[in-house]
Amino acid sequence: MNEHPPMTRIQARNRAVILSGGLDVFSIAGFRGATLDQIADAAGLSKPNLLYYFPSKDAIYAALLEQLLATWLDPLRALDADGDPVTEVLAYARRKLALSRDFPRESRLFATEILAGAPQIHAMLAGPLRDLVNEKALVLQSWMDAGRIRATDPHHLIVSIWALTQHYADFDVQVRAVLGDGDAFAGADHFITDLYRSLLDPAPARRL
Repeated sequence: MNEHPPMTRIQARNRAVILSGGLDVFSIAGFRGATLDQIADAAGLSKPNLLYYFPSKDAIYAALLEQLLATWLDPLRALDADGDPVTEVLAYARRKLALSRDFPRESRLFATEILAGAPQIHAMLAGPLRDLVNEKALVLQSWMDAGRIRATDPHHLIVSIWALTQHYADFDVQVRAVLGDGDAFAGADHFITDLYRSLLDPAPARRL
């Protein structure tokens, strides 16, 4: 069996800076607009040095998407069928918002891939992502059927959380232009919590 020897500290560092540089470039230019020269410049390495670690632009992009997809699915995987329904949905929304806050470049990379038609990850979207969403939608539906949260479309509930939380990363310039340069995420956390707590309340709204 042929096994690759473990990377040295310098090799691990160089690989990490290449991926970080690639993330900077791809999240702005997209896959088609990015070049190896741009990635090398962003990483602070020569192009031959970059090619020692990754044979092509495609290889860098694939490595980034692999890391990203694992990170992006974790918050939904953590939604616990045995937990309190409102608490679980609010925690999921907060985890997604935290991803936008802590990984804005990754969020924009994902957005540019989707806007391009998802050529690199379409199989994953139609496979593992769809399966996970369907699994958690069944959990949400079971809570709705039991009267523990208000009945609504569980799939659109999940999609609405994506849209509301990822906007803060994908449209960061717009958000800061409107709200200023303060911490938009603090206000967003309060708003999203209030919004979904009200939405999920199983008690019928009182008419005034």
